[in-house]
Amino acid sequence: MLLGCIADDLTGATDLSLMLSREGLRTVQSTGLPEDDLDLSGVDALVIALKSRTIPAADAVAQSLAAADWLLAHGARRLFFKYCSTFDSTDEGNIGPVAEALLKRLGADFTIACPAFPATGRSIYQGHLFVNGVPLDESSMRDHPLTPMRDSDLRRVLQRQTELPVGLVAYADVDAGADAIARAFAREKAAGKRIAIVDALQDAHLREIGKALVDLELVTGGSGIAIGMPAAYRDAGLIDALTPPATSIAAPNGRGAILAGSCSAATRGQVERAQEAGLPTLRIDPLEIASGKLTPETVIDWLAAQPAGTTPLVYSSDDPDSVRAVQEKLGRDKAGALVEDLLAAVAAALPEKGFTRLLVAGGETSGAVVNALGVKALSIGPEIDPGVPWTRSRSGPDVALALKSGNFGAPDFFLKAWSSLQ
Repeated sequence: MLLGCIADDLTGATDLSLMLSREGLRTVQSTGLPEDDLDLSGVDALVIALKSRTIPAADAVAQSLAAADWLLAHGARRLFFKYCSTFDSTDEGNIGPVAEALLKRLGADFTIACPAFPATGRSIYQGHLFVNGVPLDESSMRDHPLTPMRDSDLRRVLQRQTELPVGLVAYADVDAGADAIARAFAREKAAGKRIAIVDALQDAHLREIGKALVDLELVTGGSGIAIGMPAAYRDAGLIDALTPPATSIAAPNGRGAILAGSCSAATRGQVERAQEAGLPTLRIDPLEIASGKLTPETVIDWLAAQPAGTTPLVYSSDDPDSVRAVQEKLGRDKAGALVEDLLAAVAAALPEKGFTRLLVAGGETSGAVVNALGVKALSIGPEIDPGVPWTRSRSGPDVALALKSGNFGAPDFFLKAWSSLQ
């Protein structure tokens, strides 16, 4: 194994696994720390999915270090800390504290932070993160229920999370190519910077950054930064060859269903498009869950009653004002946990009801669903939209899973995803 990856949520891990696989690394994904007997023969990269994005910083550090220790003990020669392309975090962390701890664990003195992912509209210019051309603090992430992002300057955001000096490798250096980027890394290190935000506006920039970072023991960023890493590792002689990505994936026979727990603008748009197309839909209300009016059994019975040949959608997605109103009544954490727990319980029962193809929207929801199913490892299949592949379980019930970050996917994602399955 060349590359050991630590992702702070499940959909982020799947996103990264797709990118590495698509670019030629033989990649396996695990949910939490793998079993010691996980077969790593023929594996170039292992991605460990944690659920550490919004937990207390000390817990996130402890979990990430445990993952790092497992990866290093099993032969990883490089580490990658993956977080969201919208830099989801608070002033307490968890990006800064985890990056700082991993640097210390490796005895390394420098790394980068680059969440850019141009294919999904995430770009960085002069250290500022833009989402579909809009500064981060003016995008829909401004009102994220767990990690509201009110500052687009990633240097300031990260510096509030760590005592390590934060620098910048700006557009002029990045656009000049790999050699200029490597010189900029050396310049930032000489200036005492330990983490450098790196600008990127297009995939070509990410490929040049990949060449420049080939010797770094630790890389941090979104999945986009992985675009250039496999080819750079091959060219540096760290792996012998790249492997063509999967173009299809066999799925177990059975019905499909959609479980959407994200309240992001992208997912809300996908729900609306599905409703317009006539998909059967059931909205779940956290207040009804709290009162006992809505139970997992209610939802399971509704799904089972939908006509064969249809793809039913269960969703909790709502607009920011409604989400805040529910949080005020129930508490932020409780409101989210009620939805996650219900959807997880529903998912756990679905394979026995004949539902073996599940599309799940939302990082927290995806993590809860996979844990409830008991799926410990995933094989990576074809890309549906940038950042989202189909996967198939390597443990637990035999299911095909599409695990989507709330912000990812085109408006017709819920409709077109099924055509990628055999």
